[in-house]
Amino acid sequence: MAGPPLSQSFGYGIVLGLGFAFALGMILTTFLLKRYNNEVQTSEMFSTAGRTVKTGLVASAVVSSWTWAATLLQSSGVAYRYGVSGPFWYASGATVQIILFATLAIELKRRAPNAHTFLEVIRARYGIYAHITFIIFGLMTNILVTAMLLTGGSAVVTSLTGVPTAAACFLLPVGVVLYTIFGGIKATFLTDYAHTVMLLIILFVFAFTAYATNNYLGSPGRVYDLLVEAAKNHPVAGNQDGSYLTMRSQEGAIFFVINIVGNFGTVFCDNGYYNKAIAASPVHALPGYVLGGLSWFAIPWLTATTMGLSCIALESSPTFPTYPNRMPDADVTAGLVLPNAAVALLGQGGAAATLLLVFMAVTSASSSEFIAVSSIFTYDIYQTYINPKASGRRLINMAHVCVVIYAVLLACFSTALYYIGISMGYLYLLMGVLISSAVLPATLSLMWSGQNLAAVALSPVLGLACSLIGWLVTAKTESGELTVASTGANNPMLVGNVVALLSPCVFVPVLTYALGPQHYDWKSMLLIRLGDDTELAAAAGTDLECIPGGERQAVAQVQEEMAAEAAHLKRSVRIAGGLTVFLTIALLVLWPMPMFGSGYVFSKPFFTGWVVVGIMWLFFSAGCVGLFPLWEGRKSIARTFTLLGKELMGKKVDVGRRASVVEGVEKGGHGKNGSGEGSLAGDDEKIKAYE
Repeated sequence: MAGPPLSQSFGYGIVLGLGFAFALGMILTTFLLKRYNNEVQTSEMFSTAGRTVKTGLVASAVVSSWTWAATLLQSSGVAYRYGVSGPFWYASGATVQIILFATLAIELKRRAPNAHTFLEVIRARYGIYAHITFIIFGLMTNILVTAMLLTGGSAVVTSLTGVPTAAACFLLPVGVVLYTIFGGIKATFLTDYAHTVMLLIILFVFAFTAYATNNYLGSPGRVYDLLVEAAKNHPVAGNQDGSYLTMRSQEGAIFFVINIVGNFGTVFCDNGYYNKAIAASPVHALPGYVLGGLSWFAIPWLTATTMGLSCIALESSPTFPTYPNRMPDADVTAGLVLPNAAVALLGQGGAAATLLLVFMAVTSASSSEFIAVSSIFTYDIYQTYINPKASGRRLINMAHVCVVIYAVLLACFSTALYYIGISMGYLYLLMGVLISSAVLPATLSLMWSGQNLAAVALSPVLGLACSLIGWLVTAKTESGELTVASTGANNPMLVGNVVALLSPCVFVPVLTYALGPQHYDWKSMLLIRLGDDTELAAAAGTDLECIPGGERQAVAQVQEEMAAEAAHLKRSVRIAGGLTVFLTIALLVLWPMPMFGSGYVFSKPFFTGWVVVGIMWLFFSAGCVGLFPLWEGRKSIARTFTLLGKELMGKKVDVGRRASVVEGVEKGGHGKNGSGEGSLAGDDEKIKAYE
């Protein structure tokens, strides 16, 4: 490439200007929600959004949080390397975790309705030693994901605009930090929605350009012909007949296993996904995660099927940035397939769209990581071990400080990774090696009463040791040396990932039955307390009961309500179990395996249908995460703008900042003393409802 297609000023304008624009928009939105919907930024609202988020926003948040820079860049890279199998293996190998997580999300809400983080649940059941183990694995997950976001995003910013990579690493989080501090997890949900809508629009532009309007491509048939020609010039090793148009791909299958194992770790060990489950209303958690998972599937599948395959097809065009040469392997690993394809398709417009796309992906997902880390620090470290009597005001201040410090540290860490040659692609393959040994113990903490302390505390550590040994020994055996290139090869990563996920299948039962099962009764999880936010509510001139979700904080909550909620969650568990098993089998076995086993090479009509299904699926995603949240929130939106309009016209409005006494229950506090700590009577009510 002769030079970046966009200027540095354009790059700084997107990274800083758009970041500040989102921050200002979120500050305004937070003000309006506080003024007209009583959404005061208490410690509970900051971390849990009052536990009232509905299906559409949950789904859009899942899509946005799971749409990393790697989703767009790495998926396009595997399409470039392995052909049509790469996008499908990426999408299916990372969708099933979200769908399976729906079951865990329901169990979390059922067994620990007042939890702020998953780690609180671990401590409530097992105590300090298991808690510390999972704090380490949880933070390791967040650090890996954030580093991957910043390294991938900064590489694209540098490639397209010439902005120094180190500068991009430090500037990308700036706007995210601002709107996260002002709006908390609710800001994350709302900006996730805005990011997702913009992302879908850009993906539609790319798809219709490549498959309908581009002069060089312009149709699935033309792309098919160019892929056939490319396979003749440089056949894919390990693919059926060397073709880009087959699901039978040896290296693609290896990537699929690495992908599915690694993504189990980044979902089941990432506190950000538990945060979203906690923030969801009990009624909306299951449909939110299922719709989110199904909607997300289309994004990497169609993105990579469009941009990864277009990149192969366009390499023979003079408009391609590296013409007449193929892309260097280092550029593919760094995630530059999508940017190069976009420039070849749309010129500077494609470069600008890619920059915007990657900016959206990086900022929305990193916001979720910032909230996840701040929740761990605030509730699992500060409140648990440093200041157990901290008020809501002190907790929210600690959360704000943590967001800033974490952003700075990760910018430094990502810059260091860049200078030592560790790219996004390397981190993506490595993450499962480091964190997937905690997946099974974490899941069984909510699903099996027998798992004991030794199993949950030691299995992740022993699994990590085994995975590191398997990874490094395989790399040394195959290459004779340990370098970034040798340790980043597929086979060592495959061994490390598989050992990490499966070794606890041995350690957990051995440790549990050797030392005796626990026979846990699930009651201590119900006693996790809410934060005391009465001071923050009073400072805002609002009764705590008027804040969304505040009625759930009253200890004198009627047992009938809690019993009905518990019954609904039990039904949801059964539904989630059946649905997730069916969808998992469909995506991993019924759909791809017949084509893989038969070695079928796509015909032109079949490839055309494949593309059409991808585009139709993206329309389904747009409906679920673009239109449905607006429909669900129509009353709140109408109320907010109606009251705003009245105030702008000088009319007096009543937003109901004071609660009344209802059915003999004193509103406006958590109990007789207004404390967030609750009482024994309230705890008994929770246990009775659960039973």
